[in-house]
Amino acid sequence: MTSTQKDQHGARSQRSQEAEIPHRRKREKKYSCDECGKDFTKAKHLKTHQLIHSGVKPYSCDLCGKSFTQLGHLKTHQLIHSGVKAHSCDQCGKSFALSCTLKRHLVTHSGIKAYSCDICGETFSRLGSRNIHQRIHTGHDVCCCVQCGKLFTTHAQLQRHMFTHNEERFYKCDLCDKTFKSPCNLKEHREIHTRKKLYKCSYCEVVLFILFLSGEC
Repeated sequence: MTSTQKDQHGARSQRSQEAEIPHRRKREKKYSCDECGKDFTKAKHLKTHQLIHSGVKPYSCDLCGKSFTQLGHLKTHQLIHSGVKAHSCDQCGKSFALSCTLKRHLVTHSGIKAYSCDICGETFSRLGSRNIHQRIHTGHDVCCCVQCGKLFTTHAQLQRHMFTHNEERFYKCDLCDKTFKSPCNLKEHREIHTRKKLYKCSYCEVVLFILFLSGEC
């Protein structure tokens, strides 16, 4: 076999080997949602997505009653109730049950607020926060306090606000007996007893974290 024939044989052999390798091509997204236009590669993915628009939430949390369109979303949510917070912020030490929550939290340390309200100019670090805020201006899907007329974007915010109209202090700290109007205020207060406080040495400029516990300070 001449050198030319060897080259031709080698080229044919290479082409034959390449033909045996399956050609990987990006799958075409041929299934489109009629409601929002989002495209999917598989019909089952489209069907799962369409549950969002239907309002049907068949998966409910046994602990808090919150409902979800997908079982996976429910399982992710239930990590919050487990008490396990495996994802910790390396800048402030705050811990989270979900990695996605930590990721959103880290944006607050960046100082970057790239999303601004077109109406009042207030800036936000997350697009979702900006969009929620703008409902205050549009009056769409907001909650109104019947006592003072103040508007809120979520029912949870309204519930927290309602405590300000109540003079009773039912929530008591079991460490110092101080009382509060709302459970949120009590929770924030309790952090004083266990919070890591930052101190800077005036002699050597070394920054120290000192953990204060009740009765030790």
